[in-house]
Amino acid sequence: MANDPKAEAALALHRFGLGPRAGSIAAIASDPRGALVAELDRPGAGRLDSPDLLDSAIAARAAFQFQQAQRAARRAERAMREVNAQAPAGDASSGEMKPADQPPPARPSGPPVPQQIYLDEAKARIHAALGAELGFAERLVWFWSNHFCVSADKGGVRPICGAYEREAIRGHVLGRFGDMLLAVESHPAMLIYLDNARSIGPDSFAGLRQKRGLNENLAREILELHTLGVRTVYTQADVTNFANVITGWTVIGFRQDPARAGEFVFNPNMHQPAAQTVVGKSYSDRGVEQGRAVLATLAHHPATAKHIATKLARHFVADEPPPALVDRLAKRFLDTHGDLKEVAKALITAPEAWATPPSKIKRPGEWIIAALRAVGVTPPDIGPVMQAHNLLGEPLWRPSAPKGFPDESAPWLNGLAQRLDIANLLARRVGEQVDPREVFEETLAPLASTETRQAIARAESRPQALALLFMAPEFQRR
Repeated sequence: MANDPKAEAALALHRFGLGPRAGSIAAIASDPRGALVAELDRPGAGRLDSPDLLDSAIAARAAFQFQQAQRAARRAERAMREVNAQAPAGDASSGEMKPADQPPPARPSGPPVPQQIYLDEAKARIHAALGAELGFAERLVWFWSNHFCVSADKGGVRPICGAYEREAIRGHVLGRFGDMLLAVESHPAMLIYLDNARSIGPDSFAGLRQKRGLNENLAREILELHTLGVRTVYTQADVTNFANVITGWTVIGFRQDPARAGEFVFNPNMHQPAAQTVVGKSYSDRGVEQGRAVLATLAHHPATAKHIATKLARHFVADEPPPALVDRLAKRFLDTHGDLKEVAKALITAPEAWATPPSKIKRPGEWIIAALRAVGVTPPDIGPVMQAHNLLGEPLWRPSAPKGFPDESAPWLNGLAQRLDIANLLARRVGEQVDPREVFEETLAPLASTETRQAIARAESRPQALALLFMAPEFQRR
């Protein structure tokens, strides 16, 4: 690899980016590491700014207003049916329309508003990935979005999950981990997804008057998944105490304040009024600041550094990452107080990150985007792209559990047959518009084995050659 600049450039694009495009291997062959670092240093890296995309509160209000209009329309339709059932039909000879002759209210065409907002966000995300020069910053966004995942399948989350990624993840992806952690845990999408918006301290003003009580979901996932890692330095008592700390972290309701509905708010009436001990440290009751203080401590904990370093190394390099790489990243995390740009630079400059052979199967979304980038296609309609995500088991922003989609290769092996179907479909659509030999040279040739070269060269048609390229081990793995 060290003697083949093009092979190292191809590895950089497959392992750390979103796959090569025409000319991209040659463009970075002189200094692949430097090209990746330069992408991180580019102003606005990782951000996605579009005036057409709504912020989370506005999106939530638009979805609520749509749902209210739908309920009103259903009530009107029921009322009309009741009137029609009681009223006589009109006199056809006179042309007069009686209530029974009235047509039902017209239903709006197109997707419902929450779904349309979701699709607009998905389209922006997919186009950002297809248009990225290398895609390393975008891959980091995907990594952190999955680390701090929410699900569009949870009621109320669908219209704001895209805004959540833009606001809480992209806004901090190259900043400090502590800032991202606070942005994530106080975002309405996360508070709704993990039920903290309804969590009430048992001794709070609201807790003494209502039957609803403490919900530990968010506190547990922050400790287990977002910071310290499963079965590390915390206990069940820490989970309960932390859950008490973040009572009152909620979302403004639509009937409470229509103008600010959907925004984060700290409600002192829901907050458990007491000092709490979390992971050996006591925190006095200072309202919302109590929770912020716990998050700040967790963000700088050595167990958090080790957990984040392991996940990053596993995602980008190997299912069983080199211990030296994990140690290197954890040390950089601690030395820089969680500076995520510096941790990312440590990853791409570490020798272990390049010496490990490509063995990880790309996640479905990475593979789909890599295939589209390889042939230079940006679909105007993202419907088929979304369907491909669904078919391959990685529906966008819809993980089945708070731990997100798996980063290990094994869970994705069963989907290789479906990948072949999608590879054949894409190859048939573009096979006559592109030259597979050129695509091969521009995207895979420096990494390809003799067997892969021969299989593609012997293909009976252009579509077959492209499908073989998409399914080649060197294209599937990073």
